[in-house]
Amino acid sequence: MVPYAPVGIFLLVALAAALLFTILPGLLGRSKPNSQKADPYECGVEPTSPISGRFPVRFYLIAMLFVVFDVETASFYPWAVEMHALRLFGLFEMVVFVAILAIGYAYVWKKGGFQWR
Repeated sequence: MVPYAPVGIFLLVALAAALLFTILPGLLGRSKPNSQKADPYECGVEPTSPISGRFPVRFYLIAMLFVVFDVETASFYPWAVEMHALRLFGLFEMVVFVAILAIGYAYVWKKGGFQWR
């Protein structure tokens, strides 16, 4: 257990710092709310209209699809580094992985998930 002592100390210091930086400003900071502070601020210009509605969900869908396909594609690098050691089993495993990825990509494409309307 002695080799892990520095890790434990580091975790304790990090936890203490996080708690200190989270709790201390609430205890020491002044709170004087007023109506001017509560007004919305948009680059120095007074807001002229109410909120125009909901943000398009399409943006979030495309962003999530990008993250999913990007993370899965990033797994090609470790596979390529270990390709020689994995031999035929590694090749078969990656072909199955790419096939599943291609099926998901084709499904999203067919459903129109990549079109910005």
